[in-house]
Amino acid sequence: MKPGNISDIAEFLLLGLSQDPELQPLLFVLFLSIYLITVTGNLLIILAIIFDFHLHTPMYFFLSNLSFVDICFITTMIPKMLANIHIQNKSISYTGCLTQICFVLTFAGLENGILVMMAYDRFVAICHPLRYNVIMKPKLCGLLVLLSFIISVLDALLHTLMALQLTFCTDFEIPHFFCELAHILKLTCSDNLINNILVYLVTSLLGGIPLAGIIFSYIRIISSILKIPSSHGKYKAFSISGSHLIVVSLFYGTGFGVYLSSAGTHSSKKSAIASVMYTVVTPMMNPFIYSLRNKDMIAALRRFFSRVSSFH
Repeated sequence: MKPGNISDIAEFLLLGLSQDPELQPLLFVLFLSIYLITVTGNLLIILAIIFDFHLHTPMYFFLSNLSFVDICFITTMIPKMLANIHIQNKSISYTGCLTQICFVLTFAGLENGILVMMAYDRFVAICHPLRYNVIMKPKLCGLLVLLSFIISVLDALLHTLMALQLTFCTDFEIPHFFCELAHILKLTCSDNLINNILVYLVTSLLGGIPLAGIIFSYIRIISSILKIPSSHGKYKAFSISGSHLIVVSLFYGTGFGVYLSSAGTHSSKKSAIASVMYTVVTPMMNPFIYSLRNKDMIAALRRFFSRVSSFH
């Protein structure tokens, strides 16, 4: 079959995590449950922060944005996967595939940016507490989120437009549950050297530099916490920063792990299963991590539920 430009391709096939017919109902129930838990948990975090003036601070402003991004991130993938399992159809249109790639890259980049902002917020709060209100003004926080959004969108559009130039042969099967750029590049029969260079370059810049900033922030944070004289003060500082550190470890650890493993192994199936960790499990775990380890958030959620129950 003669290779054709992506605009001539009718559809790709998403093979999912397993092609075993007996496992499809189990996968449907499992991922539907994960999706509902993720959306509900993150939505509760957002509502609790909005309706509780005690949480109208930069830290919780970033947290509410992180929860919103988590909802959007998982929504770009799971509903399509569930629909394909339900109707027993693995196809996704080329337009839908490229759109999914664009949104996945956008929200992954935005989550990356917000995690950096949260690290900076903790750095200022613990290392420069007297200047916290002067530095972390609402206008600056809003501008930081906007800047991260613009960078993420530009990055996603760049990769998507580069993918439009690719040509494909007869293999349109994607061994994944969503359209991932790395798998699309493996399917092309045209020269994808520039695309691969771009992927590694941008990943190094937009992934490596923020991670280095987070590590630097936490080195300073831990150093400052150890200097706090009271054990209660140390515990409070560690508990607040600890939640963010766990989320950072989950996101970056699983994300880099997936791409390093996919680069070192030829098993696309293992890569797809591993990517579930940072695309699905991490957004689901974030609300639990931030609520169960945070007394202010638990109190805000209780007040929110009390307010809701009072209307009934």
